[in-house]
Amino acid sequence: MSEMYFSVDIETDGPIPGRYSMLSLGCAAYRPDKTLVSTFSANLQVLYGAEEDKSTMAWWAENQEAYKLCRQDPRHPSDVMYSFTEWVEQTRGKDKAVCVCYPAGFDFTYLYWYLMYFTANSPFSFSALDIKSYAMAVLKKDYRKCTKRKFPKEWFDDLPHTHVAVDDAIEQGAMFINILNYNLEGTRK
Repeated sequence: MSEMYFSVDIETDGPIPGRYSMLSLGCAAYRPDKTLVSTFSANLQVLYGAEEDKSTMAWWAENQEAYKLCRQDPRHPSDVMYSFTEWVEQTRGKDKAVCVCYPAGFDFTYLYWYLMYFTANSPFSFSALDIKSYAMAVLKKDYRKCTKRKFPKEWFDDLPHTHVAVDDAIEQGAMFINILNYNLEGTRK
């Protein structure tokens, strides 16, 4: 049994789940050889009674095209979470599903809250691999010194970071696989 890496990216209207809403969920499933197996994308209706964070909405005002895209055809969160769980299970086949995020402390926190609230189940159990933390270990540098700007150029593919969840999941998933293979090959520069 091998692992399949599910790169998750979300878009929200605030910093924490429950009080604020997940607006969009994107995921890209990768094999360790960087084969992109499948993607998942859905926009979600806001939670009943939830708020909008002023600073987050100010950021969205500066990124209006991405905001408009994440508000197209929103579905009920329960429907999205059940569809997502089914998609992960079908996509992974016999492989073990590993969730990877940049940063996991934000994206996975939201995803896990939504999965547990709406389905009482997570296809990733209660854990996710944080890409930045993994990069810290690979580079042998302090955590705060491990930002994307300081990552080796060979870790990046020519993929856009658009703030559209599925686009960013694809981009960050490819970056994770590049870091993984850099580490496993033992190449240090």
